[in-house]
Amino acid sequence: MFHRSSEGSAKVQRAIIHVDMDAFYASVEERARPELRGRPVIVGADPGGRGVVSTASYEARKYGIHSAMPISEAYRRCPHGVYLPVDGAKYSRVSAEIMELLKEFSPLVEPLSLDEAFLDVTGTERLFGPPPEVARRIKTRIREATQLTASVGIASNKFLAKIASDLKKPDGLVFVEPGREAEFLAPLPIRRMWGVGKVSEIDLRKMGIETIGQLARTPRELLTRGFGAVGEDLWALAHGFDDHPVTPWRAPKSIGAEETFPRDHLDVDLLDRTLLDQAERVARECREARVRCRTVTLKLRFSDFKTVSRSQTLEVPTDQAREIHREARQLLRHASTGQPVRLIGVSVSNLVSDIAPLQLNLFKPRDKDERVSRAVDLVQAKFGREAIVRATLLGSESEGGPRRSRGDDGGC
Repeated sequence: MFHRSSEGSAKVQRAIIHVDMDAFYASVEERARPELRGRPVIVGADPGGRGVVSTASYEARKYGIHSAMPISEAYRRCPHGVYLPVDGAKYSRVSAEIMELLKEFSPLVEPLSLDEAFLDVTGTERLFGPPPEVARRIKTRIREATQLTASVGIASNKFLAKIASDLKKPDGLVFVEPGREAEFLAPLPIRRMWGVGKVSEIDLRKMGIETIGQLARTPRELLTRGFGAVGEDLWALAHGFDDHPVTPWRAPKSIGAEETFPRDHLDVDLLDRTLLDQAERVARECREARVRCRTVTLKLRFSDFKTVSRSQTLEVPTDQAREIHREARQLLRHASTGQPVRLIGVSVSNLVSDIAPLQLNLFKPRDKDERVSRAVDLVQAKFGREAIVRATLLGSESEGGPRRSRGDDGGC
C-alpha cells in the first residue's frame, strides 16, 4: 500500500534518482563494434526462429520494433537490420561496472535490472551539489567511463523518478521540482502508471479516465470499489505519493534460463545439451549473485502449447552446474510425454546466501567442482564466455540447440 510521505509529519524531502541506460544491450554491442552505430541493431533471438527481441537501438525503434516483440515480426519490419544474439555475460560485466560507479554518489543504490537503478542522494548536497547537479555528474561519469549514455529522472520518490527518466530518452534528464508533482503527472497517459496494464487501462478508459490528472480527480472510493486494493494504490500514485525506500541489493528470488526451439524436437540428446547449457548459465548467475539454490525447476512447453513444470528440492544448496543439470535431467525423464518439445527451461529458487553454513554430504564432495567453477568464472570474466566451454557443448550448433560462437559474437 502506498502512503503520503509528507502527511502529518515534517519529514526531510527525499531526493531520488532513477538511472536508465539507453538501449543498453544494443549500445554495448555498438561500443564493441563502432561500425554498427547509426544502423538499426536488434539484440535477441535468431531472426529465423520463434524467440523475441531483447533490445532494439533507437534506429531500429523507428520501424516500430520494441522489446518482447516476436523476432519474426521485427525481421518483417526491418529485414536490413543487424540482428545479434544476447551476450548476457558481456552485459553483466558492463552493468556491474555501472553499478559500482553509482555507489560513488550514494551508498543507497537499488539495481532493478542490468540497465537501471535507483539512488537515494538525500543529504549529499555538500558533496555533489543539488540533485539536478548530481544527476548531471552521474551521466558524465557513466559516459566517460563506459562511452554509454543514460537517461535520468530526479524526484522526491521512486515512482516519479522512474516516470521522469523515460520522458526524454535517449540521454535525457528530467527534474520533477518539489511541490510540482501533480502538475508534472496530470497530462501523462494512464499507461505510464505503475500497475496499469492493458486490461486495467481499458477498464479505466471505460470510466472516462485517460490521463493521470483525471485519475487523481477520481474519488478514492470509486477506484477501490472497482479495483480493490489496487485502486487505492492507483489513487495514491496519481497524487504523487510513494513511500517506498531505496533498498540496496537484495538476493534474487529466482534465476532461470529458457530456450524456444526453431522447430519442435524429440531429440533427447539435444534437449539434454540444452539443459546443460542452461544449467551452466544459471549456476554462473548464482555465483555472481553470491547465492546457492535449494530448488531446481524444469519448464517444458510441448507442440500443442501445453506447458508443465516440475520441481525438486535439494538436500544441500548448490551453485554448481553439474548438480543443477543432474536434477533437471531427472525431472525431464519424468515430465516427458512423448510429444515434441517447443520450449525448455531451467530455473532455481529458494535461494540462500553463499556465506551461509552448509551441511555437507560426505558422499558428494564438492570442493573440486567449486574450485573448477571459480577458475572458469575468472577466465570467462577476463576473456569472455566463449573462452572456455564444456566439450559437450562445442558440438551443439545443430538446429535448435544452444548456439556457440567460436569467433565473432555478432552477425546479421
